[in-house]
Amino acid sequence: MTEPNEWIKSSYSGGNGDCVELASVGSMIAVRDSKNPDGPRLYFTRSEWDAFRRGLIDGEFDSL
Repeated sequence: MTEPNEWIKSSYSGGNGDCVELASVGSMIAVRDSKNPDGPRLYFTRSEWDAFRRGLIDGEFDSL
């Protein structure tokens, strides 16, 4: 898998460094922890990422 060119930081990060960052990698979405940029990454297809986003918007994870 190729290395992402640009990581986008969450707008909810609050500036304290505890952030999630996203990047487009070909047909995938990569997710990493900004405190550990060389650490593990999660990769999702765009349809998986869209389903996750819809779940967030719809409140599916509010009780977790």
